[in-house]
Formats: sequence, structure tokens, C-alpha cells
Amino acid sequence: MTRHVLGIDGGASKTLAVITDEQGHIRGIGRSGPSNFNTVGIDGAQANIQRAVEHACQSAGVTLPLDAAFLGLAGVVCEADHAIIRGIASCLGLSTRTGIDHDCRIALAGGLAGRPGVVLIAGTGSSCFGENVAGHVWRAGGWGHLISDEGSGYWLGRHAIEYAVRAYDGRGEQTQLLDLVKDKLGLKDMDEMLNRLYVPHIANEEVATLAPLVIQAAQTKDAVALRLIEQGTHELAEAVLAVARKLNMSEYELTLAGGMFNASEMVNGLKSALARPSSEPQGRIVPSVAQPALGACLLALRQLDVSIDADVVRESAQMLSAQ
Repeated sequence: MTRHVLGIDGGASKTLAVITDEQGHIRGIGRSGPSNFNTVGIDGAQANIQRAVEHACQSAGVTLPLDAAFLGLAGVVCEADHAIIRGIASCLGLSTRTGIDHDCRIALAGGLAGRPGVVLIAGTGSSCFGENVAGHVWRAGGWGHLISDEGSGYWLGRHAIEYAVRAYDGRGEQTQLLDLVKDKLGLKDMDEMLNRLYVPHIANEEVATLAPLVIQAAQTKDAVALRLIEQGTHELAEAVLAVARKLNMSEYELTLAGGMFNASEMVNGLKSALARPSSEPQGRIVPSVAQPALGACLLALRQLDVSIDADVVRESAQMLSAQ
């Protein structure tokens, strides 16, 4: 009898459930709303996971429990987080073999098709995660917008606002960001900024929408924007190197994930920041092979002691992209 596994990629905007057979071929796909319980609560997360899994099972023609499952969810870091998700997985009866970890873990597994290496994520937030050949793992960054998330969309957006108001006050260097931020936030006058930011409190996702303004200004050689990109990519590179050193990786593959890396300025800035002396760990940026949800399936298959050829992973990734 063919065995089936379930991979779940859950975040603050959506949940994607994918079922593959033990050869790594996709048999079912299900989608639903967010499953970050910090955003939608435990009941909301469970409901959306259940909905995505039900859709995937229906399209695959299978029923629970499956032979193995792996859930990669945003915000799952400490043991208390894991306990909450274990409770959800148990309640839903996903599988007797269920792995749980944060979304960086499945992004790495998908990006490198299960190979050891490092993943760097820069979207609304940022984080870096790695796994070496011995199976040891480490994470750097990703401590949230209050104290971390360097180089992310939120980080660039917040600094765009900061340097815009400094330019307006006359305390800082003049920059195109002043007019760009003002227009993006729909301000008729800069004195409306306080109300716009704090009444009600502006969402992190909206702050992150200002990040493309930094890229736009940098393309016209705006000095402030160029420095922001240099600072952000330097911080991202520091996270990568911290992970590589902690895992004793003298050489490593690095895969990139998140919308910030759609900008060549961010990728090129990261490459420059990683170009360190030969004594540093030497990384090679490689294209991502597959989506995080497929990475979750690979980790589920690993629980069955099954490994999948990278060509099959690529084929499944193409199928998932086409859905």
C-alpha cells in the first residue's frame, strides 16, 4: 500500500497543506486562511489548519491519519509554542508521526531539496536558519520587529519613516524618502504623521509596504537609501555568518526566501556583505528548489527514512507553482 505524508506551511496570511506519496509526487493540495496562532488565536489556527488539510485529503483521495506529517508554522519557536501545535495536531489526528518546527526549517528543506545548508528569509520580518551534515541546527535573528528583523521589509520601512521625518525637521540629510513616504502614507502635511502612525497603531505589514520606496530611491542614487540597503544587507550577512560559524560550516549553500530578495539591490548588497576574507565561512547563493510546503513534506518523509531525488522535488515544485 502506498504511503502518504502531509506537509503544512502556515503563516500570518495563509495556510498551505500538501500531500505527497512516498516517491515525492504531489497527490493533494489544500489552502486556507492564516494559522499563526499569535495572530488568529489557537482556535483560529486550528480551524484553518483543519480546513487546508481537509481540502488536501479530498483532492488526494485519502483519509487521516497519514503515515507522517510535518508542520512548519510562523512563530513556533519555544517549547510552549510547540506544545500548542502538538495539541492541534493531536486533536486533528493528522498522524502518529508528526514533526513540528518554525517556518524557517521548512523553507530550508524546500529551498535546498533536503540538503544541509543555510536559508535567509527577508520578507515583512527576517530570520536565518541552518542545518549541518550532522543534523545540528541553529537560528539567528528573527527576534521580532521591536529588537530585530534587520534588513526586512519592516526594518527598511521603519527607517524610511525615520529618515523622512529627520529630513523634514532639518535634523538629517535631505532624501527623496521624505516625499515618497509622505505620498505613500497619504499625508497632506507631515504634521499628520503622528496620527497616521499611532491612531490607530500602524500595522507592521503596512510599514513593510514602504520598503520598495527605499529600493526606488536607491535606484536613483539617493545617499540615505543606499546606506539603508548597505546597513540592512550587512546585518543579514552577519546573521548568515553567525549560523555558519555556530554549525562549524567552512563552506555552505545559501538559499534566499522572502519578497525583499526580489530586488536585485538587496541580493547584490548581500553578496558584497558576504564577500569576506578567506578565514570566514564561504557561502554560495543557490536558487531555491521548492516551496516551504514541499520542504515540510520532505521532512515528513525523513521521519519514514525516505529521501527524494532533487529532480522529483523540482517536478513537484513546478506542479505546485502551476496550481
